[in-house]
Amino acid sequence: MPANRLEHEKSPYLQQHALNPVDWYPWGEEAFEKARREDKPIFLSIGYSTCHWCHVMERESFEVEATAEILNKWFVAVKVDREERPDIDRIYMNYVQAATGGGGWPMSVWLTPDLHPFVGGTYFPPDNRYGRPGFPEILTRVANGWRDDRARIVESSAQVMEELRRQSAVTSNGPDHVPPSVMDSAFQQFRRTYDSKLGGFGGPPKFPRPSVHNFLLRYWKRTGQDEALDMVAETLVAMEKGGMNDQLGGGFHRYSVDEYWFVPHFEKMLYDQAQLVTSYLEAFQITGNATFSLAARRTIDYVLREMTAPEGAFWSAEDADSVVDPADPHHKSEGWFYIWSWAEVVDLLGEEKARWFAFRYGMEPDGNVANDPHHEFTGRNILFEAHSIEETAHHFERGPDEVMQAIFDAQQKLFAARAARVRPHLDDKILTAWNGLMISAIARGAAILDEPSYAVAAQKAADFLLATMRAPDGGLLRRYRQGEAAIGAMLDDYAFFIQGLIDLYEATFEFRYLEQAVALTDDQRSRFEDREGGGFFASAQEDAARLNRIKDDYDGAEPSGNSVALMNLLRLHRITGREDLLASARNLIRAFSTRLAATAFGMPQMLAACEFDLAPNREIVVAGDPDPAMIRQLWKHFDPNRILLKAAPEIAKYNPAVTELAKAGAAVAICENFTCQAPARNADDLARLLNSNS
Repeated sequence: MPANRLEHEKSPYLQQHALNPVDWYPWGEEAFEKARREDKPIFLSIGYSTCHWCHVMERESFEVEATAEILNKWFVAVKVDREERPDIDRIYMNYVQAATGGGGWPMSVWLTPDLHPFVGGTYFPPDNRYGRPGFPEILTRVANGWRDDRARIVESSAQVMEELRRQSAVTSNGPDHVPPSVMDSAFQQFRRTYDSKLGGFGGPPKFPRPSVHNFLLRYWKRTGQDEALDMVAETLVAMEKGGMNDQLGGGFHRYSVDEYWFVPHFEKMLYDQAQLVTSYLEAFQITGNATFSLAARRTIDYVLREMTAPEGAFWSAEDADSVVDPADPHHKSEGWFYIWSWAEVVDLLGEEKARWFAFRYGMEPDGNVANDPHHEFTGRNILFEAHSIEETAHHFERGPDEVMQAIFDAQQKLFAARAARVRPHLDDKILTAWNGLMISAIARGAAILDEPSYAVAAQKAADFLLATMRAPDGGLLRRYRQGEAAIGAMLDDYAFFIQGLIDLYEATFEFRYLEQAVALTDDQRSRFEDREGGGFFASAQEDAARLNRIKDDYDGAEPSGNSVALMNLLRLHRITGREDLLASARNLIRAFSTRLAATAFGMPQMLAACEFDLAPNREIVVAGDPDPAMIRQLWKHFDPNRILLKAAPEIAKYNPAVTELAKAGAAVAICENFTCQAPARNADDLARLLNSNS
C-alpha cells in the first residue's frame, strides 16, 4: 500500500499511520486549504505513539479500507501528535470535555474549514457497542449533517469557539499575594479525597499526580501539619510496592487501573519518571526512609539505561502494548513484556526458589489478576511486593540473608530473561519540556543521593538541549528526532527547562546553567507573557493563537507552564535581585489568584510556588571549596524555600553582596532576610546551624 503524507513526518505517532488507507494530512495549511477549496469538514484525530486505545482505533478503523473510503470521500483527515502540539490538543480537548463531559485519547473532532469544532469525542468502536455508535455510522451522520444543515453548524461552531475563548480568559484582577487560607482550603480538599487505606487521592483509576505531593510537603514544612506529610509518604510507599512500579527494571507505569496500585496501564512516560523521582527524593530527605531513596535510584537508573539517547537527552515513552510471540510481531497485548506465568518462573529458578520469589511478589499458579475484563492477563502474574524479605524468610523458615540473596539472584535471572523478549515500542522523540523535568530530577538526585554520575548525565542532557534545540532566532525548539530539531517551543518547554537549569546550577555550581536560566526567562517573557493581563500564554504558535490563546493553569499529569514559571520567577528574583522578574511573578499571581481561591485543588503546583512566596528570603551561600561532607549535609535537609549560591566572581553581576562571602575561605553561610550568620567551616557546625534554622 502506498504511504500517505505522514510518511515524511518525524513524529513516531504520525509515522505509525503513514501506511493507513486514510488520506491523512499533517496539521497545516495544505490540509486547511484543501478543506476550504473542496468545502469539506476536517476530521481531526489527536493521539500519541504509546497510546493503547489509539492503536485499537487504528486497527479497527483507520486500517480498514471501507472506513477509509468514507473518510476520504467526505472529509479532510488530519493527524496531530499531542506531544508535539499540546497547544492544539488543549484547545480541542477543552471542546470535547465541554461537549461530552469527558476526554482522552485518541481524540476525534470534526471541524469546519476555518477550524471551529462542531462534533467531538474520543475512541469510537468500529460498530455499535459500549453504548456508542460505530465510527462509520458517526462519519455518515456528520457528513449528512454537513450537507443538510451546514449554516446552523457553522454558526453554532463559531459560537462554541467564542464561548471557549471567554471561559479560558484569565485577567489580572486579583491580589498579588495568595493568603495562607487558600493553602488551608486546598489541604482540606486533598484530605477529603485521600484514600486512607490504600494511599492516593480519589478512586480508581489512580494516577500519580506529583504536583499534589509537591504542595503537601511544602504545606507540611510551613505548618507542621503531619497529616500532609503522611498522605504523601503513604501514597509513595503504596505505589512503590504495587504493580505500577516495575519491580524488576525500575520505573513507574502510567496509572493503576484498580484502587490497590496493583494492575497498571503499562506505558511508561518520561514525565512520570521525572516527577516521581523528585517526590521520592523529597520524602527521603524528610523521613530518611531508605525505601524512598531506593525507589528514586531505581527510577533514575531505568531512565539512564532504557530511555537515554546516545546524545545524552531523554526519549519520551515506552508503550503499554508489547509483542506476545516474536514470530507474529503484529500481535500485541497490554503489558506482555512485564508479566509472567508460573511455569516460566519455575523453569528459570527451580521449584524451591520459585516459591520464595512467588511469595515475595504475589504470584499464583493460575495467575494473580482476578479482575481482567479484556482477558489480557489470563494465567499470568503482575509482580508486586506482597511480602517483605523478613516475612518471606519467616514463612519459609530460612535466614533473612539467605532469602535476600536468593531473591536478588532471582530478580537478575528474570530480568535477563525479560530482556530477551521484544521490548515495547519506544517513542524516541526528545521533547524539551519533559527533558527539563528529567534534568531537574536527576540533578537533584545527584546532590541528595551523592551520586556524581547522575550530575554528569543531567549536564549532558542540558548541554544537548542548549546546543541543539535552538531556532535561527535563538529561541527554543520543542522536538528533536532523527537529526531534526523543529517546532517552536511552548511555555512548558521554557518553564520546565529553566527549572532544570536552576536545579542543575544548585547541584553543580556551574554558573553557565544559571546564566542560561536567566537568559531563557527573558526570552520566555518576551514570547509568552501577557503584560496587561498577567501570566503566560501556553503557545506563541500563530495557528493556535488564532483559535484561542490559552493560559494553562491545571496541574495534572504534568504541572502547568504557569505554575512552574511562577516558581522560576520567584527563585530567580531572589538570586538576581531583579525587580522586573518579581513584577512578572506578581502579575501572574494577580491573574490566577481568583481562580486559585475557587479551585485550588486543580492548581497544587502553583500553590507550591505560593508557599515559596510566603517563606522568608533564605540563602545558603557556599564559599571556596569546603569539605564535601558539608555539601552532603546541605542536601540532607528538606529545605524547599531556600536558594543555594556559590560565592564565585561570576555571580557578582546578579548578587554582588554574595561575592563578599568568598573572602571567608572554605565555608557555608546561611542568610535570612538579607542578614548572614557566622559561616560554618565543618560539617558538624553546619548541621547544627541547619537544624537551628529549620
